[in-house]
Amino acid sequence: MSSRIKHRKLDLKDGRVDLAHGSGGRAMAHLIAELFQPSLDNDWLRRGNDQAAFDVAGGRMVITTDGYVVSPLFFPGGDIGSLAVHGTINDIAMSGAKPLYLSAAFIIEEGFPLSDLQRIADSMGAASRAAGVPVVTGDTKVVERGKADGVFITTTGVGVVPAGLDLSAQQAQVGDKVLLSGTIGDHGVAVMSQRQNLAFETSIVSDSAALHGLVAAMVATAPQALRVMRDPTRGGLAATLNELAQQSGAGFRLDEQQLPVRPEVAAACELLGLDPLYVANEGKLVAVVAADAADSVLAAMRAHPLGRDAALIGEVVEDDHRFVQMTTSFGGGRIVDWLSGEQLPRIC
Repeated sequence: MSSRIKHRKLDLKDGRVDLAHGSGGRAMAHLIAELFQPSLDNDWLRRGNDQAAFDVAGGRMVITTDGYVVSPLFFPGGDIGSLAVHGTINDIAMSGAKPLYLSAAFIIEEGFPLSDLQRIADSMGAASRAAGVPVVTGDTKVVERGKADGVFITTTGVGVVPAGLDLSAQQAQVGDKVLLSGTIGDHGVAVMSQRQNLAFETSIVSDSAALHGLVAAMVATAPQALRVMRDPTRGGLAATLNELAQQSGAGFRLDEQQLPVRPEVAAACELLGLDPLYVANEGKLVAVVAADAADSVLAAMRAHPLGRDAALIGEVVEDDHRFVQMTTSFGGGRIVDWLSGEQLPRIC
C-alpha cells in the first residue's frame, strides 16, 4: 500500500478499471496508493498491512458484516459508499454499542470508470470521518466484464457495548411503547425514483445517515428502559416489527395516524403501487421502550437532529399469534403481515 511506488499516474478522469487492478501487482498497488488511500486515509491504512491492530476499551465487543449491491450506485442523498458506512455503523449501534472501526472489501467490474470509483471512495471516506469511525483495513478484487454490476462493497464493523446494557427482542414486555425516529420510506423511494427515471415536483432524497449519536443520546437518557432497537432497512418497518414479534413472543399494535410519512413519499408510493410500511429506510430506527420512560426517551430523540420527527407509533400487546396489527386512519384495523415477495430489489 506504499504511496512511494514509482509509476505513471492513474487517469482518474477518463481511465477505467482493468483486471490488472485486482492482480496483486504494480497496477493494484497504484490503485490503492492513488485512489483508495487518499480517500480513506488514516493512520492504520498508511501502515500498509493486511490487517489493522487497535486497542479497545473494556466491555462486550460487537461485530457485524454486510454486503451492498444497491442499484443505481448513485442516488439522491447518497451512494453505495456512504450507504455502506452508514448501514454498518447502524447495525453496530442498534445494540447500544459505540462503533469503533470498519473494514471494506470492494468487488469491481472490469471497465468500471475510475472517476466513479474515486467518487465512491471519497464518499465513503467522508462518511466515515463525519461519523468518527475509520475504515482501517480492506481488500480489492476485480472480476471480468459482465460478472458484476459496477461495484459491490462488503463492510465489517466492530464496536463496544457499555457495561450493563443488553438489548434483545426477548426483553420486550406487554405494555411497552414503540418509538420511531422519523419518517419512513425516504430511502426506498429515492432509489426507486432514480432507477425508474421518475421526476417529482419535490425532491425526494435518501435518509441514509449514521445513527450512533442518536442511539448514544437515548442510552444516556434511560439505559434500563430500552428493550431493543432495530434499523428498518430491507422490508421496511413492517418486516422489522414482524421479526421482533416472532422473537419476543408478543404482538404489536400500531396507530396509522402516528406514523410519520412525508407527503411526497406517500404520493410517490401511491404512484408506484408501494406501501411505505414495506419500503426500506437507511437512517431511521425503531425502539421498544418501557412505558414509564417512553416520554423521556422520545424527548431525547426529538432533541437530536436525526430524531426531530420521532413519534410514538404503537405498543407491545399480548398476542399468542404474534401479529402486527394497525388501527387505520379510518378507525378500522388491518394486519401488517410479512412481505410475501421482494418489493424493491437491490435497495441497499
